[in-house]
Amino acid sequence: MRNFCKLLTVVLVSGLLPFGFSNPSPVYASADGVEFNIRFFDRRIYYAESDPIFVQITINNNSPETFRFKLADERAFSLDFDIRTMANRKLAEADTLIRKRTFYQQIYFREIAIEAGESFSFVEDLRDYVNLKQPGSFRVRARVYPELYRFPTVALESNSLALNLRPAAIQGPDGIPLEMDIATGAVLVRQNLPPDEVVTYMLRARQESQWEKFFLYLDVEAMLSRDASQKRKWLAENENGRRKMIAEYRQNLQSSVVDGDISIIPTTFDIEQTVYNNNEGTVNVLAKFRGPDYTDIRRYTYFLERKDNIWTIVDYSMESAGTEGNSR
Repeated sequence: MRNFCKLLTVVLVSGLLPFGFSNPSPVYASADGVEFNIRFFDRRIYYAESDPIFVQITINNNSPETFRFKLADERAFSLDFDIRTMANRKLAEADTLIRKRTFYQQIYFREIAIEAGESFSFVEDLRDYVNLKQPGSFRVRARVYPELYRFPTVALESNSLALNLRPAAIQGPDGIPLEMDIATGAVLVRQNLPPDEVVTYMLRARQESQWEKFFLYLDVEAMLSRDASQKRKWLAENENGRRKMIAEYRQNLQSSVVDGDISIIPTTFDIEQTVYNNNEGTVNVLAKFRGPDYTDIRRYTYFLERKDNIWTIVDYSMESAGTEGNSR
């Protein structure tokens, strides 16, 4: 997906929104050839009163003309979510959203121009907009306000998503919510496996396209911190910002935007050597990737660390080991 835009105006100031500003009754309209779509940014099992639920907002301009809209720095003045139960009962707005929209303030925004054939995307957390504290099944729609959230206004409405919220996540012995197997619903618990079995578990999960298992023994914080600039950003972020960085990394890895060498699916693999002491270890793997005409051979070295008796992968390196022709 291409994410292009031109920023015509960097920062502008609109009028003051008065205290007691109420939810407008939008006039729904559709710009010819402009599509407004939403999807879950990091699809997983979601729980009531738990981690953020990130949704990617995308505006595609399939018209021959430039599409312009105002994007507020505080996105609550450009965007809204309508989440309803299966009985069509609308969920209450988040307390933080109500405070933002009733506070007498100046609204800063940029004017975005999306050229013909281009698109613009950003990510928002549903919990910043709607009170999601009860488990159940819900329908999610988003609205974008090209002229900001004020009355009278025009709103563009998105497609709908199905959201299932499970009861509060099961807490592990360390207080961290446990991962769940999407296929079976069973709890995924890290086991005290030796380094070679940890790597084998990760590679087999990738072969079976089971991402929740693939990430189980992958230390995402350590993987992010390998890059100096990312590490500085990580240290500067608050808890919510770090969660968003983790979600973005998981999504980018799944899309092979980053660390594509570790996310590619091996046809076969063999553990060549495992070396470890009490706290650190390395596992050497010879992996083969079969293509249409030949098989690519690569040698991986996975670096692991042990914390609280659990081995996790914190880094890796890869080098080419040649190719071999495929038998006919």
